[in-house]
This record gives sequence, structure tokens and C-alpha cells, in this order.
Amino acid sequence: MGIRPFVALFTATLLAAAAQAAPTGSPAAAVNVFIGTGGDGHTFPGASRPFGMVQLSPDTQVRHFRQSYPWAAGYRYEDNSILGFSHTHFSGSGHSDLGDILLMPYSGETKLEPGYPERPFSGYRSRFRHEDERAEPGYYAVRLQDHEVDVELTASERVGLHRYRYAKGAQAKLILDLRQSIYDYAGKNLWSSLRLRDSTTITGMRITRGWAPGRQVYFAMKLSRPVSSHTLLNREEGVEYKGFAGPGKTPADKVQVEGKALVAALEFGMPEDGTLMVKVALSGVSEDGALANLEEMPGWDFDAERQRASTAWSEALSAVAIEAPADMRSMVYTSLYHAMLAPSLFMDRDGRYRGPDNQVHQAKGFRYHSTFSLWDTYRALHPLLTLVQPEQRNADFVNSLVASRQHSPHGILPVWAFHGLETWCMIGYHAVPVIADAYMKGIKGINADEALAAMVASADYGPYGGLEHYKKLGYVPIDLEPEAASKTVEYAFDDWTIARMAEKMGKKDVAARFYRRAQNYRNVFDTKTGFVRARKSTGEFREPFNPVQSNFGSDYTEGSAWQYSWYMPHDNAGLVGMLGGDAGLQTKIDQVFDAKIDDKVYAHMEDISGLIGHYAHGNEPSHHVAYLYNYAGAPWKTQARLAQIVASQYHNKPDGLAGNDDLGQMSAWLAFTALGFYPVAPGSNEYVIGRPFVDKATLNLPNGKRFAIRAEQMSVANPYVGSVTLNGKPLARTFLRHEDIMTGGELVFRMQAGPNKEWGREAGARPYSQTGYQQ
Repeated sequence: MGIRPFVALFTATLLAAAAQAAPTGSPAAAVNVFIGTGGDGHTFPGASRPFGMVQLSPDTQVRHFRQSYPWAAGYRYEDNSILGFSHTHFSGSGHSDLGDILLMPYSGETKLEPGYPERPFSGYRSRFRHEDERAEPGYYAVRLQDHEVDVELTASERVGLHRYRYAKGAQAKLILDLRQSIYDYAGKNLWSSLRLRDSTTITGMRITRGWAPGRQVYFAMKLSRPVSSHTLLNREEGVEYKGFAGPGKTPADKVQVEGKALVAALEFGMPEDGTLMVKVALSGVSEDGALANLEEMPGWDFDAERQRASTAWSEALSAVAIEAPADMRSMVYTSLYHAMLAPSLFMDRDGRYRGPDNQVHQAKGFRYHSTFSLWDTYRALHPLLTLVQPEQRNADFVNSLVASRQHSPHGILPVWAFHGLETWCMIGYHAVPVIADAYMKGIKGINADEALAAMVASADYGPYGGLEHYKKLGYVPIDLEPEAASKTVEYAFDDWTIARMAEKMGKKDVAARFYRRAQNYRNVFDTKTGFVRARKSTGEFREPFNPVQSNFGSDYTEGSAWQYSWYMPHDNAGLVGMLGGDAGLQTKIDQVFDAKIDDKVYAHMEDISGLIGHYAHGNEPSHHVAYLYNYAGAPWKTQARLAQIVASQYHNKPDGLAGNDDLGQMSAWLAFTALGFYPVAPGSNEYVIGRPFVDKATLNLPNGKRFAIRAEQMSVANPYVGSVTLNGKPLARTFLRHEDIMTGGELVFRMQAGPNKEWGREAGARPYSQTGYQQ
């Protein structure tokens, strides 16, 4: 098909319309939504609101789930064609699902199948160019080359809004496909329905058997122009029983269809201005709930809705004011943006939501959220949100977790939940540290007694993850439970956070029990080899032992002994002692980073990425490791390692993340590290000081106060911290307390060329540890 003169005109129109809504210089304008869309970052570039229920974004490929890892977010920057725009996505997940309610505008011949990326015009998908693509927080635009349609997307919390501009004189047409799904396979759609309620309203639903089996999603779609012609089809093949439907028994012009493979082709004639707009509201409850959610966006003013989305993001991102070179400023603001996409709202306007029992419940006094990637996000994302989000939002997260426990058939807190349902993905009971950290920081609006009861119930639920053996033996035995070494150390940390919260609440018996359990990590640490190892139920360590070995279902979760042996963040003084003192820990962590390893060693593990020696920044168990030098009196080594990590693992380009962003955890690491500190042990109310990577940052805190961070003489030539002052006074300790930040003030780093090996050397200057430092 040749490019006609008016096509260039329409492209110019798109680019003009896509001019940035966020003011130049604003935090939102600094965000590069394409960071992480290339490589294995698994982020999406489409439109959403902060923590919004809708994530409206293009999908470039949908493959069988065994081939889908590169397309976990639906979109991959390396692709050159789009098959449509769906309304639900994960940002940075290592596994995936969603991609619900896919729309594709087109003109010309109707093709009901998406076709093949390598064969243009083989289906309804279309080629596109990145030169014709624009995006910013809350907005996405692209030109579909093969259909000569300009597409713009924006969103409110529960509604996605599309604006299509067709070529002059073209018929406006639209495909609605309920078959497509991210991480697809035959039979994933258990059931779906479509109903044309009137000439401008369509509702429907589908139930899928994916990552969260039995997931239900409902939608209501409003069209700015009446449908002039429609075809609703069930493309299922081999249906054994079809009932009594047949010629003369059903309407020729169907307005409702049900089945497992539904697709609709809609036509709208030839709009005078070439424009069609579509609103799609989601609900986890019902079609009527989705119809009511449409009222969240009552009009058809696309530009106004886009501006509202931009304003929402500008307000959210303005929690931090950053001064830094352009690339670093963009990377940090993009990190904050990614950190504010989940946990996502999953509640209708009337407060109803679907819980882990797959039943409908009513929220009272809080807004229900789901999409909790807790094995990842308890480490830094949730602690970050306590600093940059309103107190009510953080209380909503906690109350959502506690409510989910109340609805759980197992009576425990979520492990990895989305759309209200449990997936049982990853290990640990990491809702516990999220709740404890919020409580320890004084977040109001939490029922502490209910929360603690939920935490204890989860930690004592024997059928989950070998907990019955852990409680009896003091460790998870590898002959009875896979990934036993990792589970033991992660359970021990979770137990410590329960003890911290119980102690603050005055529950001395609970605190004492869980402080004892928090020391269980020692039961799997082999002082002879210097590694965490899996033990059998008979007590001996499993042999043979290879610290480099990693496999799914082995001794470790997505890692090796080199990556998991330093995970006792609540008791790093204990780690120092087991490694023979400060020099022993420093030497061991040096070996982690400095190891010369063959690329093939971890090539079979897709989640072990971002390698610096054995250090794997692309996977969460490594995220605190560079900060461990502080616990051994050598913060200058932390500073050097952080410079190494930031320079090699983050870039202002599509493949600028070293691994999956994991619902914002990878981004939260950079956001904290760029400010100059990191929450090694959530629940301690401390942040371990590293070094800053921005010239100046001001936290506009939820309580209305401000905390400023300033770096003097910072440059590539000055990578080390010479001294630190807090509110004008020298800071001898190598950590900040949460109260230091929340009371407001100023933290000043004076950078220099060489290391200051005296600062932070004394035991009294080091961060919290459950057991004391031995010197």
C-alpha cells in the first residue's frame, strides 16, 4: 500500500496532538516510559494512573506461555508491529497474565485473526515505527501504518479512553477480541460473553485459567458513535454440544454471544472528522459494576482526560524534587513512576471487590488494592511508598492485605496476589514485613490487633512451604521441601518483623517467640564453607555442595549459595560473626563482586541477570548486598560498589534495566540509592547510608514536612563520601532513622576522590542488628 499525501498530514496531526501535556521541567516530563520495555525489563509504555486499575497499553506479540517470557508486559520495544491495545498489564513481572479486552482499530477488509508479525496484512495487526510513537505518564500515541489510523490512549483509575483518527474518506472499523491473552495457551479462556446493549454500549466478561486460576474480569465499553454494523462470533472449534441453536432458531443479527473464543467486528461508517472514541471500564465484580464505573469518566473530552492523568502523575511524582544531570534525573523519575503502578486498585466505585475466595466483598473505610508481588516489593518498594505516598494509601495497602486474609480459604495473608486471587508464586510470607514496616513507622488507619493476628496465623500455617517442619526443626529440610535454604532464611526475617511489631504493641510473649525464630537462619549457615546450605531432616547438610549451582526447585530460590548466603538483613552482626569478623565479611562480599565466572554458569536461569561476578542485580536476593560493608565498618566499599552497580545496571534507554522491574522493586532500589540510603531491613526504621547519585533532592513528605539531600563536589572523580552532616551537625553513624527524615531537615554529603576509611568504622556507628557487634 502506497503512502498517500494525506497520510503524512495525519502523522503530523498525531505528533502535534501528542505534544507533551506535562510542563517542561516537571517530574512527569522527565519520565521515560520506554525504560524497561526493551531487553528483559518487562515494563509497558501505555497509559495508567498512579496505582490505577486500568493499564491500557499496546501488545506487540502474544505467544504460547512457554515462549512468552520476553513479552511478559505484552509490549517489547524490539518489535515492529502491534496486534492491539488491551487494558490490563503487569509492570516488570517475571511471570505474567492479563492482556484483557483487546481493541484494534482498522479500515478496509475485515480480518478476524491477528496474523503474523513477519507477514504484513496477514491479519488485523499493523506495523508501526518508533518515530511515530509518543508516550508520557498517563498517555500513549502511535500511528498504525498498515491501517492508516492514529491511536491515542489515556486513562482514569478504572476507565481506559481511546481516540482513533482514521484517514480521510476511510471506513471506521474496530476489532474487539476476547481471545487474546498474555502468557496464552489452548484452553486458557474458560468462558466469555459479549452483549451489544445498544448502538453505543457493549458489555462482556471472561474467566481465565492462568496464573490466577478462575480469574474473572468484566467490562463495559461506550462508543462515541453508534455501531452501523456488527458481527459477534464465537470462533471456537470442535464444540461437541451446541444445544438447540441453529437456522431459524436464533436471531440472524445476534446482539449477544457466549463461548471461549469471542471476537467482534464493529463498523461505524465514515465519520466526517475521521474520529472514533471508545471508553472501556473494568470491574472484578459484574457487568453492572463496570457500567457504573464508566461514570468515573462521564464526557468525551480526550484532551481534558489526558491532562487529568498528567496532573495526577505530576502530583504523585512531585513527592520528590530532583536536581541531577538529565539522564540521571530521567532514570530516577522513571523509577518513581514505575514504583507507583502497583499495588493496583481493584475495587468498583461502590466499594465492592473480588477476594481470594473468588467471592464479592464490600470495602468499608479503605480502598481495596491487589497486584502484590510481595517477594520482590517488601524489600524497597513498600518502604519507599511510606515516604512518597499519602498515609491513607499505605494504610489501604495494609488493610487490603488483612482483608484478603479474612477472605482467604486458608486463613493467611497473600503471597503473590492479583485481581484479588492468590497465585502462590515465590516463597515466604512477605505481606508480614510490609505490615510491620508500616506499623513501626506509625502509619495510622491500621487495626494493629487484626494485623498482628493475620501475621501470626500466616507464620504458623504449617501446610504452607514447609512451615510445619520449620517450626519443629528450626529450618526447612531439603528432603521434605524444595528451595529449603532460601525458605529458612526468608522465614527468619519475616519472623523478626513480627517480633518487632509485637514488641511495640506490648505483646511480650509473641515478641519473644518470634525473636527466637528469627535466629533460625543460623541453622542453615555452614561456618566451615561460609555459605547458607540446605539441611536434611536428619540434620546433616546436603551433599555434594556446589555454591554456584542454581536450578528451579533446588536448594535456593532463583539463585545460588553465592547470592543467598548473605540474607539475614535483621542480623548482619551475626553474619559478621559467622564469617570471622569484619575482615571475613568484607572479603566474602569482595569475592561476590570480583569473581570471574563463565557466562554459561547462570545462563539457564532467566531471572539471574545483571551479573557483576556472582552479584545478580537483576534479581532481588542481591539487592541489599552492596550495603553490607557498612555492617563491617567499611562504608567506603559500599560507596564504590554502588557506583559500579548504578553505572552498569541502569540506563536511560529501552533496555536500561538489567532484569525484570518486578512491579517496581528494581526501580525502588535506584530511587533509594540515588538519594543516598537504602532500607536493608524493613521494620528496623533505619536506612543504611550509601552515597548519593543526584546533586540535590527534596522529599515533600506525607506529613507536610521536607527533607533535603544535597551532594557537594559530586562527580565521577569524587565517588566517595568524605563526611556527612544532618541538620548542620556531623553524622558519625552510617544510617538514618525514619524519624530523622520525617521530622524534616537536611542531609549533606561532601564527596571526595579517595575513601574515608575512618567514618563508620566503630561498632557504635553501624546500623541495627538483632544481635550485637563483637569487637
